[in-house]
Amino acid sequence: MLITKGTAMRLGDLDPSKNVRDHGSGGGRQFGGGGGGLGMLLSFLPMLLGRKMGCGTILLIGGGVLAFMYFGGPGMITDGTTTGSGGFSASRSGKAVAYDTQEERFAGQVLTSTEQTWSKLFQASGSQYTLTTINFYQGGVNSNGCGSASSAAGPFYCPADQGIYLDTSFFKELETNLGAAGDFAKAYVIAHEVGHHIQNLTGTAAQVRQEQARVSKAEGNALQVRMELQADCYAGVWAAQNADRMEPGDVEEGLTAAHAIGDDTLMRGAGQRPVESMFTHGSSEQRMAWLKKGLQTGEPATCDTFASGAVR
Repeated sequence: MLITKGTAMRLGDLDPSKNVRDHGSGGGRQFGGGGGGLGMLLSFLPMLLGRKMGCGTILLIGGGVLAFMYFGGPGMITDGTTTGSGGFSASRSGKAVAYDTQEERFAGQVLTSTEQTWSKLFQASGSQYTLTTINFYQGGVNSNGCGSASSAAGPFYCPADQGIYLDTSFFKELETNLGAAGDFAKAYVIAHEVGHHIQNLTGTAAQVRQEQARVSKAEGNALQVRMELQADCYAGVWAAQNADRMEPGDVEEGLTAAHAIGDDTLMRGAGQRPVESMFTHGSSEQRMAWLKKGLQTGEPATCDTFASGAVR
């Protein structure tokens, strides 16, 4: 798929969100060995694909790496609302510090945009939007309620603390190993994780966890696919609501990223035959289709991947 090079979303007028934390480096379990996280994890793919998936720790295939996404962490999900956006600082150990890198600043600007967009959409439906937090880290991190993870896990959302966890080195993996370059490809990744936050707030995530506990592994995977495709659609909704910030080529960047992280494409890239019953995110075609649906409609109500016949 062709990408128009040199484009950048127009986010420069937005202050990076205050709803971020910087955990610095270390803290998560490491997988050991040399080389990049993508190549190392793909070598483990045959073993990992055989693991049990369900309502506990769910193995995700996404972003060119194998990512652990934790649903149903210890305790109940809290309603820890934070307030405000804007500013130009993050929190590290309770102290205000400047954003360390341009990648972190960009992620903070995307988060500000999602805060504005989803606050408006929730208000229009008579609800109040609870903000999520981006947790920056390097190498590994101990999350609050979802255990520890290596940066090789890629970005993930933890419902226990309503936080997104991101090592921005993943953006380099996205570009160099998957050919998904550009600012909108990065923004899509963040908007997708915010989509999981929306599912948490609306109760969709809890309903899916309960159903996964009652069904077979293959049926649980199929439910997870619908979760991921809905998050893709929500990312498209966010983008459609901010069409005035889009540049020529941004849509192509997003669709390229969605194609690159389809289960079938990742399995083929790892030398595996795609097996639909093992999909947890959806095929490349499905991911592109649902991202595009959100882009075309700009309406969260059109993202009902759980409707009968919605996902084929």
